[in-house]
Amino acid sequence: MGTGMETTWFWIIAVALAAGVAAWLIRSMTRAHDAAAPGAAKDVEVYKDQLAEADRDLARGTLSDADAARVKTEIARRLLEADRTLQAQTATAARAPSRTSVWIAMALVVAAIGSTFLIYSRIGAPWYSDLPLAQRLADADTAMANRPSQAEFEAAAPTFVQPQIPDDFAALMDQLRAAVDPATATDLTGLGLLAQNEARLGNFTAAIAAQTRLIAVKAKTATAADHTALAEIMIFAAGGMVSREAEEELKKVLTLDPENGEARYFSGLMFVQGGRFDRGFALWQPLVENSPPDAPWLPDLRAQIEDVAYLAGVNFTLPEGMKGPSEDDVTAAAEMTPEERQAMIEGMVNQLSERLASEDGEVEDWNRLIRSLTVLNRMEEAQSAYDESRKRFKGRASELSFLRLAAVESGLKP
Repeated sequence: MGTGMETTWFWIIAVALAAGVAAWLIRSMTRAHDAAAPGAAKDVEVYKDQLAEADRDLARGTLSDADAARVKTEIARRLLEADRTLQAQTATAARAPSRTSVWIAMALVVAAIGSTFLIYSRIGAPWYSDLPLAQRLADADTAMANRPSQAEFEAAAPTFVQPQIPDDFAALMDQLRAAVDPATATDLTGLGLLAQNEARLGNFTAAIAAQTRLIAVKAKTATAADHTALAEIMIFAAGGMVSREAEEELKKVLTLDPENGEARYFSGLMFVQGGRFDRGFALWQPLVENSPPDAPWLPDLRAQIEDVAYLAGVNFTLPEGMKGPSEDDVTAAAEMTPEERQAMIEGMVNQLSERLASEDGEVEDWNRLIRSLTVLNRMEEAQSAYDESRKRFKGRASELSFLRLAAVESGLKP
């Protein structure tokens, strides 16, 4: 049977069921007015006449005393039963709504059913055929393959509000732009600084050009971090959407570093945006369970994963310890004294410092440590952290440029 015929039969059955329900409701509301039918009242009058007739027959001698008593007993029993029926019907009729109320109720029933069809015809898809899961997934894959390009996403993205920057920093940026031309430059440090700072200022097109040139100059020596930086700038430029071009960069990242958390997060986000919640959840579940507590993608991931699991048809709930601070925790933090809050911050910074001292961390972790120590005015420790980070990332120009920027902006010796 064709799709059109299936849809037609659906509407025939739906209309028939709606009409049947409406008729049943209307009949139920009007039945009360038929309850006090004249039959019971007539029966009472008939039985009264029969009692009188039995008395007359007894007086004329046509009935003996015994027969008259027996006949009158039977008639009296029937009279009592008819009277009870009459009283019940009278009480029901007294409680029944007026005829006007019944007509109003009938109109409301018809209006409710009619408005249901009207609303569905406006906001639903009345002629949309049945869509099996396999077809929906295939359509989602097709839509993802044909999604807008990077340029189209950028054109539709909200306008980025340029941050206010000091005059001396603006002058440095002008010098950097004059010294580093993304079309021809080969200075990896300069290209890295240009890409990072243009991105921070919201000049995403310039940042993409600089980072693309950096990767081209590095050629086969480009790292997963280099491609991650380019993909992230592209995604920010596209208003948070993962374009086909950004997807290609993410694939390169995962080829070089299959466990790269940022690339896995953005890859999952791409599938979620494309309606493939099953594939997005498959990437996100191990990531949310195995990421370090201070991973930058973790807050967004925790905020979305339960909804994504629901849309993927998976029964998944974050463990209680992974859901982040509760309302009580937030309230308690707000009620802290400045000294208590300072102690809490210093404790978190100390934990990060101890972790990085004992194990390798991402460049973002070192950047966070350097800047946090600076905010706490622990300048000597910040300088030591920067010096140590340079040793950890020796030979990795992009990461060193990123750390050097943190040192310069923090007032350290680069």
